[in-house]
Amino acid sequence: MAEGVSAVIFEGTAPASPVEEMMARVRRAALLDNLEKIRSVPLFKEVLLVTNDRVLAGEAAAAGAEIVLNAIAPASFHFGRALRQLILDRKLAKVFYLSGAGCPLISVAELEMVCRRLLARERFLYANNTQSADMVAFTAAASLANLELPRYDNSLAMTLRDELGLELELMPQSLGLLFDLDTPADILVLGAGPYAGPRARAVLDTLADALDYTRLVQAKAVLRGYYREAALIGRVGAPVIERLNAVLKLRLRVFSEERGMKALGRVESGEVVSLLGYLLDHAGLDRFFEYLSRVADCAFIDSRVLLAHYRYDLPDKERFLSDLGRWEEISHPWLKSFTRAAVLCPIPVILGGHSLVSGSLWALACELDPERRG
Repeated sequence: MAEGVSAVIFEGTAPASPVEEMMARVRRAALLDNLEKIRSVPLFKEVLLVTNDRVLAGEAAAAGAEIVLNAIAPASFHFGRALRQLILDRKLAKVFYLSGAGCPLISVAELEMVCRRLLARERFLYANNTQSADMVAFTAAASLANLELPRYDNSLAMTLRDELGLELELMPQSLGLLFDLDTPADILVLGAGPYAGPRARAVLDTLADALDYTRLVQAKAVLRGYYREAALIGRVGAPVIERLNAVLKLRLRVFSEERGMKALGRVESGEVVSLLGYLLDHAGLDRFFEYLSRVADCAFIDSRVLLAHYRYDLPDKERFLSDLGRWEEISHPWLKSFTRAAVLCPIPVILGGHSLVSGSLWALACELDPERRG
């Protein structure tokens, strides 16, 4: 087969609750929107989808993807081993890996750009993030056969750089290359904005009664105001801070901590430490959020840092309900109280994961930018 790029997409799902099924539906639709864009780029010679979702498999196959069905239970699935075996079995040379709904807003032009960069270089690694990449293009070296790739895709770029010596280059910062559908907070941002693809938009429209956009709409009003105060807390990176400052008239209060906590293995080793967690212990939940309302007009909080700080290994259902503010349905006592306090805070507080304080904030900046720079 002529040289070209192999698109490799991993999307696994095992929804155990309605809120997880909602997440899976939106991700599935976004993946199919992306698949249509990928298939329109001649530089891709094939699209391989690794999934345990038979519904998605059928729809993706009809759209031109080759399906690799995975029968391993999600709890036992090892991303790195599956990716390495696929590369070796198929003798893949130029690989463009995407997580299932990673970068659902990527454009055809950006897909072409990634392919051209990859095809023009050897021993090359192109990623949208060093410490938590969900889109990685790379040259598959022969020595990959002897390399143990990571269990989760967050640290794929770091491993390829450090263990194979591939030359890492970061992709440009843009809406299409940063926004990710990782949590319900990202669904809210996508649903309340203008950017969803046709299939994702159709699914979002059916979920109108299940998604409460009230707090996000209030937060967006703050962001589009005149030098009002916005608090960003969690794994906040410099690019999103720069972007918000560049296109919006805002005063930012930023506390960034534990960036790379997954990729560096800090969660698994129990090393995560959060100053915010200690403050919550000292002040209590209600007083903390009352203090927060005194210094900011809205807040975006990456709650996963707090959960790791407290060593709370909670199921997706609990974390997703918290992101949606549905504290009454949460079973875990601390998360229930935390979410309730956030919802009742006098200012709009948006809860989510790393993607909230990275790609989702970038999407909000693009949406609210009067010049709509992407």
